[in-house]
Amino acid sequence: MATSDNLQEAFAGESQANRKYLAFAKKAEADGRPQIAKLFRAAAEAETVHAHAHLRVMNGVQGTAENLEAAIEGEGFEFKEMYPKFVDEAKAESNKGAQISFENALAVEEIHHKLYTNALNTLKEGKDLPQAAIFVCEMCGNTVLDQAPEKCPVCGAPKAKFTEVE
Repeated sequence: MATSDNLQEAFAGESQANRKYLAFAKKAEADGRPQIAKLFRAAAEAETVHAHAHLRVMNGVQGTAENLEAAIEGEGFEFKEMYPKFVDEAKAESNKGAQISFENALAVEEIHHKLYTNALNTLKEGKDLPQAAIFVCEMCGNTVLDQAPEKCPVCGAPKAKFTEVE
């Protein structure tokens, strides 16, 4: 295996560990274990440091326009090719939980694709996006501008489940 393959595998592993440890931290908090939660959050941050280092070495961060183009390509692949297959397989296996998770992700990746495309078009005009609040649904990841909806159009979660991104 070549070093470039190892870097990609390490980046994926560190990225996944970050997300997993943050989920573990939420559970530890809910279980009344704040110090264990803090340990999980610290390890998650360390995994982010590792992932970013690997990404830098892979020249994975370019200019904003190139980064937007990469994001558009990735989101497009996910909602056009990856998630439709995953939804079909989950349906065939009667795995309703996976099916819902994949369907939510598919819908949100298409939203991200549109948001990134709009951002790239704005950047090509020599501008930044207009000032706006951005909210994310903690249930499905739906991402909306300006204000959170009363009910998430993707998963039906109430407005209270939206968190504003700083």
